[in-house]
Amino acid sequence: MKNIAVVCGGYSKESVISLRSAEQIASVIESDYSAYTVLITRDAWNAKIGDKMYPIDRNDFTFSLDGKKISFDAVFMAIHGTPGEDGMLQSYFDMLNIPYTTCNAFVSALTFNKFACKVFLKEYDILTADAILLRRNTPVQEQDLENRFGYPMFVKPNNGGSSFGVTKVKTRNDLLPAIERAFAEDNEVIIEPFIKGGEYTCGVFKTDKESIVFPPTEIVSKNEFFDVEAKYTPGMSEEITPARLPASQIKNCQELTSRIYDLLGCTGVVRIDYLMQSGKFYFMEINTVPGMSRESIIPKQTVVYGLPLKELYIKQINDALSRKK
Repeated sequence: MKNIAVVCGGYSKESVISLRSAEQIASVIESDYSAYTVLITRDAWNAKIGDKMYPIDRNDFTFSLDGKKISFDAVFMAIHGTPGEDGMLQSYFDMLNIPYTTCNAFVSALTFNKFACKVFLKEYDILTADAILLRRNTPVQEQDLENRFGYPMFVKPNNGGSSFGVTKVKTRNDLLPAIERAFAEDNEVIIEPFIKGGEYTCGVFKTDKESIVFPPTEIVSKNEFFDVEAKYTPGMSEEITPARLPASQIKNCQELTSRIYDLLGCTGVVRIDYLMQSGKFYFMEINTVPGMSRESIIPKQTVVYGLPLKELYIKQINDALSRKK
């Protein structure tokens, strides 16, 4: 039986969500693999078995259990945010020739950087909102931002997810505090105009043998946008799958999702977020390690698609194993 490391934790506020994803993944695949939860924090890397922690040897990503050295055949990545979604761990596993379930290091780094990803996709005529990138200690010209975007506008960390540090700014008085809030999460901040329209998200998974594009989900937040509270507080949002759209619009969303996946050179399961205005989908961002907890969107889309969640996980692991050099 193959040993699979379900890697979770990470260095960002998304670590709590990561632990939920890992718990779900490990419980589903444990009858088919020897699944070990590996918790990565800034302080330590440990294989977690019950209440016990077993230190990971970072020289070869192994650990010792009852005097036996345990190595891994593949990694099921469940870290949302750094270092599992931005390419850092992917580079580490590449050096060790351990396959993993996500995009490669370059694609992970590109897609994690919201601004760079938008610039890349614009070259292929993918609709996306205008944006400005601010780096720490860059002077902020409030009037220039107002002239370009008007109010409201969105201020968010350039690297990161789960809407941490994101603010919908409505007045000049709120602009600088919002930028400071975003800089508390990241060294780069992206500012975009407000696009009035519905919010949708669509998952996709491709291998050399098949292409699965899930039915898109319509997100209806009880807050002004799909913020942290709306995402993770029961009752604060509706996630409707399939989205309440005409069949032609469902098809457009799925085809666009498939095209973006191919343009970026993605592997594994990803989820792409959109805003729709005047019947057109605007690319917002891509999640290359989407949530896999029971409350997450991809597991819900999988159910509607008719694919058992266990089968999806096994497909991801087999796809990773097929890429081992």
